[in-house]
Amino acid sequence: MSRSFPCSRCGQMTTWQDNPFRPFCSDRCKLIDLGAWANEEYRLPTQDSPQSEISREKDEY
Repeated sequence: MSRSFPCSRCGQMTTWQDNPFRPFCSDRCKLIDLGAWANEEYRLPTQDSPQSEISREKDEY
């Protein structure tokens, strides 16, 4: 019994077994995702700490 799951990039249903591109459905989706990482399109939201704001103020003077 093969397990089906949605592709991480396009959402198309694909199987886990015998899929060399998992978690993607194809080589195309894998390369598109790699390109997004290379272009820094995936970012985590962060908040600057008060310490870094003080450092910036000192640099401005």
